[in-house]
Amino acid sequence: MPKTILVDTDVLVDYLREHPPAVKYLESRLEDLSTSAVVVAELYAGVREGKERSALGTLLSLFEVIPIDVELAERGGLLRRDFGPKHGTGLADALIAATAQQTGAELVTLNAKHFPMLQKVTVPYKK
Repeated sequence: MPKTILVDTDVLVDYLREHPPAVKYLESRLEDLSTSAVVVAELYAGVREGKERSALGTLLSLFEVIPIDVELAERGGLLRRDFGPKHGTGLADALIAATAQQTGAELVTLNAKHFPMLQKVTVPYKK
């Protein structure tokens, strides 16, 4: 059974920009993609109307989007509390980390240093 991966914002931005390593990685893992509702918010915060927004919607339709519930919000808040001061973990990253923990997914990101609280972090390529 394939491991579920939770894809972070930076990898999806690279995919949308057609960065070859991002395209190759994600297209090889289509059967087990998920992301956080926080990532969806981050992506829509920077999207332009028209073709870019349409492409984003199409891409996200391939993912299981994990919603934020009260349990996940509590876990994310505690991670922010515990890792924010020493590691600079922001609330968005803490919620993404909490999502990975709650689902047992492997986080795929280009910023492993933002997630010291996770054991399963993959940096799929270097920029």
